[in-house]
Amino acid sequence: MNEKKLGLIPLMSLVVGSIIGGGIFNLMSDMALTASPGPVIIGWLVTGVGMGLLAFSFQNLSAKRPDLEAGIYSYARAGFGDYMGFNSAWGYWLSAFLGNVAYGTLMFSSIGYFFPLFGNGQNLASVIGASIMLWLVHGLILKGIQTASFINTIVTFAKLIPLAIFLVTMFIAFRLDVFTADFWGTQNGSFSFGEVMDQVRGTMLVTVWVFIGIEGAVVFSGRAAKKSDVGKATILGLATVISIYLLTTILSMGVLSRPELAELNQPAMASLLESVVGHWGAILINIGVIISVAGAWLAWTMLTAELPYQAAREGSFPKFFTKKNKNDAPVNSLIFTNIIVQLFLFTFLISERAYNFAFSLASSAILIPYAFTAFYQLKLSLSESKTTPNRTRNIMIGFFGSIFSLWLIYAGGINYLLITMLLYAPGIFIFAWAQKENNRKIFTKNELIAAAAIIVLFGVALIQIFNGSIDIGNM
Repeated sequence: MNEKKLGLIPLMSLVVGSIIGGGIFNLMSDMALTASPGPVIIGWLVTGVGMGLLAFSFQNLSAKRPDLEAGIYSYARAGFGDYMGFNSAWGYWLSAFLGNVAYGTLMFSSIGYFFPLFGNGQNLASVIGASIMLWLVHGLILKGIQTASFINTIVTFAKLIPLAIFLVTMFIAFRLDVFTADFWGTQNGSFSFGEVMDQVRGTMLVTVWVFIGIEGAVVFSGRAAKKSDVGKATILGLATVISIYLLTTILSMGVLSRPELAELNQPAMASLLESVVGHWGAILINIGVIISVAGAWLAWTMLTAELPYQAAREGSFPKFFTKKNKNDAPVNSLIFTNIIVQLFLFTFLISERAYNFAFSLASSAILIPYAFTAFYQLKLSLSESKTTPNRTRNIMIGFFGSIFSLWLIYAGGINYLLITMLLYAPGIFIFAWAQKENNRKIFTKNELIAAAAIIVLFGVALIQIFNGSIDIGNM
């Protein structure tokens, strides 16, 4: 049977669908917390260009190294050794399960609109509800439920229908005077490079969060009717997503002021639409969020279980994670992951903005895998013969993609970097376990230096938390 190939439009739709998730429903509030309209626009433009560079890096590496099938962390391992490969796998897994923690509070804040018991999604009832949801999903995956096509259809409509209604309503309600009232967000009201760039930096963890999944675009390249359509679909898909995100934030900032947006209950899109059209607007968005996040939670739980399993098959994680049940579900990996998610659900009770805390940590954790992808793109391109087609172009993509990746780490802020090191440090023991099982030397000299640096940052993070310099409850 001939496999049905995909044309440009289906490919572009797949790119858009793999990127847009539950984060868009709270996007306007998350952005308003850190920036005014002018810096927000600059932030999206910077992100659009940077994510485009990363997307082309993923695409190029998948074409040049089709043998690296273990996920994006295999690029770090191929280019920079076992420990860097492990850290990319570990960081990607951290990001994935932290995303599920964020989904938990977002879902139950929406359910709380209909059942006040759950409040804003950050109380004990929400922890219990999210825990029940977590283990129900766990049970579904253990049974090997085949849900991808069905869930994808529901989630797509759940996202796009409420989103389209929201954007049309915001366009009609948009007021230029509200939008321009505090355009640059500076003390004197005029453009100030330093103050504007501080706000742009503040948007970076938000923009990374809503772009997590961009690496999924390369998955579809093998299904393209024409290879040339893959690059076009990537650019058009990214342009579409950037446009949707820009419109969602900019139009919202022309309906309510920045302080009003920042104080909206999550999901902010529901509260904002309700303020314009009344009760039915909040009902529509909250139902969309519940369905969309439920689907995303299932999909990402499957991913978080698959990541350690695939890494273990490659020798980056211990063999413990390769165990599967009779339905081919990676049972040990799933249990390990969901126990960790369960523990993190209790952040609902200690953080004033649990959703923001979870997605910021998820964004911070994934920066290392993204950075190593760009680094490897640059390293591989530089190693190629000078007669290799598009070598200069690929070097430039790797170079500027690397610069963008380093900028993201800087822009994310030292506090989130330190908190993330609390999660990276325990990975040293998992790495040592895997290396010993595979009869490999645990650390090379350079890897030992990298591990020591992580341990130092781990210690600094603990000191900062204990002396109050880092207040997790207010992050």
